[in-house]
Amino acid sequence: MTEESEGRPSHARRAKSKKPTLSPEIQKRIGRQLQDLYVGVVQQGFPDRFTELLRRLDAAEASSE
Repeated sequence: MTEESEGRPSHARRAKSKKPTLSPEIQKRIGRQLQDLYVGVVQQGFPDRFTELLRRLDAAEASSE
């Protein structure tokens, strides 16, 4: 049975057996970009509506105990 007859492209098996080919420089650049993105998300803060929702959930949980 071929890979294509199993519903997978023929290159799928080859791709699994290869090690990553990104250079250390590219890996570092991707890492820096991900860190910058994460910092931006964290700096956005927590929306007031979520804070209110958490307060309500805490109150409901406290009253059911």
